[in-house]
Amino acid sequence: MSSQVIENHRANAEIYSGAPICIEKSRQLLDEISMPKGLLPLDDLVEVGYNRAAGFVWLRQSKSKQHRFNRIGKTVSYDKEVTAFVENRRMKKLTGVKSKELLIWVTISEIFIDESNPDSITFASSTGISRTFPVSAFELEEDGKK
Repeated sequence: MSSQVIENHRANAEIYSGAPICIEKSRQLLDEISMPKGLLPLDDLVEVGYNRAAGFVWLRQSKSKQHRFNRIGKTVSYDKEVTAFVENRRMKKLTGVKSKELLIWVTISEIFIDESNPDSITFASSTGISRTFPVSAFELEEDGKK
């Protein structure tokens, strides 16, 4: 399904191909929407697209990836395609991201930073389950050492 959504938003999008530029653009995007740059630790990207008019973003990687955020002890799975509608401090209608909770994978549908608590980031599922963590847990390692 997300492939069709991507096709619907390609026409007016900025599209980048190749891992080095895609990694750079994905971090720029996160910075632009005031999200921590380590939130999408995808290093095998083949395409990144951003339709600014619709606020739609997609990231394609050659294979799915699991990443462990050591500061919070959570493992997150990223599918080959990750899509979202973005605005300042928020990614909604997110697809392709799951978090391991105990023994099950929970699909994450929204990630946001509440203005009333800018040091915390919340991950929500479409079932209403949400978890909040320190924003600092999702900064890039090199950013935290400055």
